[in-house]
Amino acid sequence: MMIDPDLKYCTNCKDEYRADIIKCGVCGLDLLSGTELLARQKTENQARANRTLEILPGDELVTIQRRPLNDLRVFENLLKADGIGCLLAGDENSCGKGCCPSNFDLQVKVGDAPFAIKIVEDEIRRTSRMDDHDHSFVDAVFNPDSEEQTCPACGFVFSTAPACPDCGLCF
Repeated sequence: MMIDPDLKYCTNCKDEYRADIIKCGVCGLDLLSGTELLARQKTENQARANRTLEILPGDELVTIQRRPLNDLRVFENLLKADGIGCLLAGDENSCGKGCCPSNFDLQVKVGDAPFAIKIVEDEIRRTSRMDDHDHSFVDAVFNPDSEEQTCPACGFVFSTAPACPDCGLCF
C-alpha cells in the first residue's frame, strides 16, 4: 500500500481519505495523517528488525493469553511469522504434552508484548467476525430507572425489560 503523506488513513480498515476528513466513514475511528502513519510504520519496522525468536533464560516474560494448547498454536504461529519469540508453558495441572485438559500460557518478552497482543487481538477479531460487528453501542449502560434503554449488544431501543427484545441479552 502506497501512503501519501498529504492524505489520511484508517488504521483499522485501511481506507484512504482526503486530508480534511477526521473520522473513518466505515469504522468511525479517528484517522491518521499519512505522515503519522509512515512514522508509526517506521517505528514498527525498527521494532520488528530488533526482534529475535530466541528466548533466553534471563528474558523477562509476560503471559498474554491462557487457553488450551490447540487454541494457542494458531497464535504461536502468527507471532513467529512476525518475528516474535514465544513460549507455551503449561499450568500446574498440565503434563506438558497437551493431552491433559488444562490451560497453557502464551508468553512473550515484555518488550514484544504490545505487538504480540495486537496480533492476537486481530486474529480473534478476524476469526470471531467481531470486526464486522457494530460497536457503537458498547458503552450503553442498562439503567432500570430509565424509561428507555439502548442494548449495548445490538443497539435496539426499548422500554425497560429484563432482556433485550431484539437480541435477547439479559440484564
